Amino acid sequence: MHYSEAVTIADLREIAQKKLPRSVFGFVDGAAFDERTLRDNEADFSRLRFAPRFMVDVGQRSQSVTVLGHTYSSPMILGPTGLAGIFWPHGDLEIARACKAMDVGFCQSTNSNASIEQVAEANKAFWFQLYIQRDRGFSNALMQRAWDAGARVLVLTVDLPIPGPRERDVRNGFMVPPRIGLDNAFDYASKLGWLWRLATGPRFTLGNFDVPGKAPRKMTTLAQYVASQFDPSVTWKDLDWIRSEWKGPLAVKGILRPDDAVRAQQHGADAVIVSNHGGRQLDGSPSAVAALPAIAEALGGKTTVLMDGGIRRGADMVKAMALGASACLVGRAGLYGLASGGRPGVERAIAMLQKEIDITQALLGIPELSKIDGSALFPDR
Repeated sequence: MHYSEAVTIADLREIAQKKLPRSVFGFVDGAAFDERTLRDNEADFSRLRFAPRFMVDVGQRSQSVTVLGHTYSSPMILGPTGLAGIFWPHGDLEIARACKAMDVGFCQSTNSNASIEQVAEANKAFWFQLYIQRDRGFSNALMQRAWDAGARVLVLTVDLPIPGPRERDVRNGFMVPPRIGLDNAFDYASKLGWLWRLATGPRFTLGNFDVPGKAPRKMTTLAQYVASQFDPSVTWKDLDWIRSEWKGPLAVKGILRPDDAVRAQQHGADAVIVSNHGGRQLDGSPSAVAALPAIAEALGGKTTVLMDGGIRRGADMVKAMALGASACLVGRAGLYGLASGGRPGVERAIAMLQKEIDITQALLGIPELSKIDGSALFPDR
């Protein structure tokens, strides 16, 4: 199947699985330990039931939203995903360009293969995601580079004091950069298109860790450095420091508890992103959509609420908005599109989700999606 024939995100996932080596597909598709939270992220959406209103004029419909000063055609921000270049050459730039073309949000990862400056050239309206590094000076330099390049929203990810245990990656022998050995030679050889793109594409690196003006470091050395920079000592005092340094809107990503959401609000966050890192950190934590309502209630409309995790249908975003989210971050769905066909594959993924949102809001009787509320869902039984 070609990406242009895909009807759903599940179709794009199937195409990506056929195009990528097992270890590379496992990296995007997998999660921590037994992957229960990954499955719950999707399954908990299916337990929510719509309460449609009929005899409502839905001849004109809008799904546009304004989030942290940015207006988008849909309640969709393609979220920060590291190493997108492993799925398609210039992967981060392909996603950034697709988002610009489709008028949806894009957030660059600290661990992007492209640099901040390259992303800014592809999409000036980008957000930047930050992990606080052990080297606080380097963290500050990243923020300054992002601001100078035009990013006006900073997303601080707080749920990664140490990397989560992705056992699928261990079993599959996933490595950065990819290495071909006796144990995976046949699998890699069967993905000639991917191999050719990797061999003829740009040098595989982490663009934000190469120091501008200096010779790029070897990828193995760079990967070791990045791994050493995760800091388990980060506290709310560090959020105070980030708030004092960043001039624009600040979102805190990785919140699952209402009390932590309130703390983030008190420490200056303009937005809270309800997220469990796609199930890739603490397996057994609640799904993002299950945690969303209590957090939205605790924040009382004073802080923007976003959600990330398990979005596979446009209807999922509509459900999240009914529960209090202003918009959703989308991760894997965009990467499946990227792996299936580069920028056109990402645009296909976005277009499918937009079409599903439009159909859902029409059948719900909600012409203006930004005005949705909890009455669009039946109460829990």
